[in-house]
Amino acid sequence: MASVAAAAARAACEAVARPSHLFACLLLLAAFSPLPTAAETPDWLPQVFPGAEGIGAFAGSPKAAPVYREGAVVGYILSTREVIGSVGYAGKPIDILVGIDREATVTGAFLKSHEEPILIIGVPEERLAGFVAGFAGLAAGESVRFDAAGQPGLPDAISGATISSEVIRDAVVRAVRNVARARGLLGEAAAAVRLDRETFEPAAWADLTADDSLVSLRVTRGEVAAALTPPGGLDSAQAAGDPEDLFIELHAGLATPPRLGENLLGKQTFSRLVSEIGAADQLVVVAGNGLYSFKGTAYRKSGVFDRLQLVQGETTIRFTEASYRFQDKVKAEGAPEFREVAVFVLPADSGFDPLRPWRLDLLVERQASGGALSQVVFSLPYELPARYRIGNEEVESGGASSDWAAILPGAAAGQGRPLWLGLWHKRRFEIAILAVLLTTLTALLVFQDALVRDRRVYRSVRLGFLAVTLVWLGWIAGGQLSVVNVLTFANALLTEFHWEFFLVDPIIFLLWSYVAVALLFWGRGVFCGWLCPFGALQELLNEAARGLRVPQLSVPFAVQERLWPIKYILFLGLFAVSLHSTNLAVLGAEVEPFKTAIALGFVRHWPFVLYVLLLLAAGLFIERFFCRYLCPLGAALAIPARLRMFDWLKRKHQCGRECHICAVRCTVQAIHPNGAINPNECIHCLNCQNLYYDDRTCPPLIARRKRRDARAALVAKGSGDETPAAAK
Repeated sequence: MASVAAAAARAACEAVARPSHLFACLLLLAAFSPLPTAAETPDWLPQVFPGAEGIGAFAGSPKAAPVYREGAVVGYILSTREVIGSVGYAGKPIDILVGIDREATVTGAFLKSHEEPILIIGVPEERLAGFVAGFAGLAAGESVRFDAAGQPGLPDAISGATISSEVIRDAVVRAVRNVARARGLLGEAAAAVRLDRETFEPAAWADLTADDSLVSLRVTRGEVAAALTPPGGLDSAQAAGDPEDLFIELHAGLATPPRLGENLLGKQTFSRLVSEIGAADQLVVVAGNGLYSFKGTAYRKSGVFDRLQLVQGETTIRFTEASYRFQDKVKAEGAPEFREVAVFVLPADSGFDPLRPWRLDLLVERQASGGALSQVVFSLPYELPARYRIGNEEVESGGASSDWAAILPGAAAGQGRPLWLGLWHKRRFEIAILAVLLTTLTALLVFQDALVRDRRVYRSVRLGFLAVTLVWLGWIAGGQLSVVNVLTFANALLTEFHWEFFLVDPIIFLLWSYVAVALLFWGRGVFCGWLCPFGALQELLNEAARGLRVPQLSVPFAVQERLWPIKYILFLGLFAVSLHSTNLAVLGAEVEPFKTAIALGFVRHWPFVLYVLLLLAAGLFIERFFCRYLCPLGAALAIPARLRMFDWLKRKHQCGRECHICAVRCTVQAIHPNGAINPNECIHCLNCQNLYYDDRTCPPLIARRKRRDARAALVAKGSGDETPAAAK
């Protein structure tokens, strides 16, 4: 009824001609316009907040919509895009609607929009929806470990889409905590003053140091020598430098507020760290330059950093290896290059209060010339700037203790490592096997002349290597590269690039790294000819077909030249589409049979399987049919192929003039009639190199062998031996 009345009021206002009646019409329209009620709830509401009877407007900072039941607010619904500006694997927006109750527990989640290409590859839509819905039950106040098992509300990563699973996890956890903290659901809003964990604004290194968000300490050699006990306790070697030389420069700050943490560590690293730690845990960043290392090396054995400690009042906190997070550099604009950077997690139960002043104590120890141990402590005080405090009540400053406390007993041993590093450790045996495989391939390519001289050895090694590539690298380790990787990488470069995304899958990352280097040395053929599981499948099937005497079709070179461009057109088309929509580009990348034949092992809907079988059937008659004419990944790798530094494939001046055997027998017909090898099409299979050394096949070598045999026969005849029949 309300909607009907509102429509009537709107029509009446539209019919009003006199401006004097306009205000009255607006009041009438507002009076009959319905508020959000259970009668007009969105379709996703039951999934995001089961049992909700109504939803209000998205408002507040950060924005969230109240959820009603029996007239009372029972929770909130938030959009990760609105709250934290969530982006996905390819740097494109990703938006997840999440519900939380009054206990800061996730009630449900719904993927509203995304452009995650990797999620489309072999992942049914219902499986993705189930993954997102699986966050129900996640407690926002608890520490989250994505690579740990058995955590309520934390669904298992989607197989084959670990990177995007991580992105979704980070978006949900961080956005939920921001909203829960701002609404007082985590118990922090009861305090008169609390830490600002939500506000972000870009800030350069100079900005962060100017407003004391970061503080610094500079110590010279002379200051260390003067402060050591006994004075001048440096030995002759240590005191040899200029007293004004930099001994150490230390920078430190509380990295929990986004204005500090996100600018210093980068958006993706900061988001991951915040989502992994507990809701009340804190982050401290330390960066250093100079001769002295604040980390030292003892922590690798003892698990405790013995040169650095945090002191706040009567509380002394020792940094442990479990609390340490590696950071390669400070990413704030204008930041200097540092010798070492570290991020330390301070658990809520450590007693650390980010609103109170604290200091870092740096212990310097040196052995004097007489053998006595001299030591001194340099302190770096820190007080949180007012801009990171929400509220007005003054915070009391606590005292400080300068005593060097003993190592805290029973320090908790946690994993304390980034997700990608944990996954690398988990797959360390596969990484070791891949390292052996790539090392073997490198040796084969570098010493290819020794390999190809014997036809039997060459064929055995090549077919054996292709079998390992297909079975282990493709079907077991999941190491099939795809043009989707190229498109995703290009999109990441054009938007927001982060190495963490690509490090999550160690096999794919290592393969791409090796292929990138191999492109400079050998061209694209190293991957296509040796490391592509689907290419190996085609060649092995064709080898079997030849053994069964299946007739092989020879494509005229004029036709071959006109078919080659097809794969380049496909790649350029996919790349152009990816600039507009990654999803559409990934759908177009179905021209690749890799997903069906390798990633999913032919377990797919019949049209996809039929397509692959047709390609393989064509490959029985035309070797590597797909590689020659249709592979967009081969085209992507072929474009920089001419940049290779060396030309490893040997040719004779007779090639293409007196002899065309190599061109006829080339696996992919990459040799022109004039004998030149096309680097854009060559797969570096070394078949032509085997023929190059075969004195039973190569005409120049045959003639040379015959002359050699004739000379041997003449020598034998001159010595009175009977002339061999072969020389007659």
